[in-house]
Amino acid sequence: MKLLLTSGGVTNPTIREALVDLLGKPIGDSTALCIPTAQYGHPWVGPGEKVWQFISGNSENPMVDLGWKSVGVLELTALPSIDEERWVPLVKETDVLLVAGGDVLYLCHWMRESGLADLLPTLSEMVWVGLSAGSMVMTPEVGEDFIQWRPATGDDSTLGIVDFSICPHLAPDGLPGNSMAEAEQWAAGISGPAYAIDDQTAITVVDGTVEIVSEGLWKRLS
Repeated sequence: MKLLLTSGGVTNPTIREALVDLLGKPIGDSTALCIPTAQYGHPWVGPGEKVWQFISGNSENPMVDLGWKSVGVLELTALPSIDEERWVPLVKETDVLLVAGGDVLYLCHWMRESGLADLLPTLSEMVWVGLSAGSMVMTPEVGEDFIQWRPATGDDSTLGIVDFSICPHLAPDGLPGNSMAEAEQWAAGISGPAYAIDDQTAITVVDGTVEIVSEGLWKRLS
């Protein structure tokens, strides 16, 4: 699987170019499934209007509205109640998964419960485009600052597909988002390497190679 881990979506030409490189073909020739699940678990996001905005491409985060050949919806909370034959082939035939932000542990829980987490290692050509929590779910840990919901088991681990953590929505002091001071304080509680990235920055991961794609602000934190 190829990863495009963003803070705010495909927000500038540099990130869009990176996405096209990962796809290996134009966006207009590529099929997508969007995953809104994380939104339901976050108290500031869903359920309600913001979920519809993401699915319909009317959100402030460019992902669904990029001009895909086709876009479908993959709602993870529904998958355990239907046969795998009804959704697994659909995922395998799709070029890209567009994964909304929201609550990262809620998303991780339903990725595991639905079976999507187990399917990911078989999707070698798939492109995963994460938005905020949709990016953080691929990391080994997110830190207490980003936990609003916990599964009944209390497990706060994420998937660990990459070996670094992400603090999204980096913003200059005084502006909405996470200040650099807050990001550094967060990083002090993270056991491994981490990046703070703003909404004009993304991280690509292909075959273990990590690259920063940015027209904005970012910093590697220890």
